[in-house]
Amino acid sequence: MENLKLPVALVAAMGVQLAGGVWWVSQQASTIASLEETVSQLGSRMAIEDNVNLKRDVQENMDYIEGAFDEIEELWEEAAALSKTISRITELQQRIALAEKTLEYYGRELMNRNGAM
Repeated sequence: MENLKLPVALVAAMGVQLAGGVWWVSQQASTIASLEETVSQLGSRMAIEDNVNLKRDVQENMDYIEGAFDEIEELWEEAAALSKTISRITELQQRIALAEKTLEYYGRELMNRNGAM
């Protein structure tokens, strides 16, 4: 092993390959670090966006529910007004029926008087 002779070209080629390998690994490490940072930023951004979207959705749902309660209130008011109207119509029908019976009675009385004379 004392007389080991290596060609200069072979040593130079191995040196260039070693330097290229070191450069390639360092580029890969840099790319991975950059991608990790980007993923971290995207994760934070997505968390913020999710929070904002959640707040917006909750507000929209609250507005929708409040609108539904307002509509239900209006329906109750309309039902009460309808009930009152039906009650008045029934009351009028009773008065008309009473007036018809009274007229019928007076008509019979008039006929009895005319027929008896």
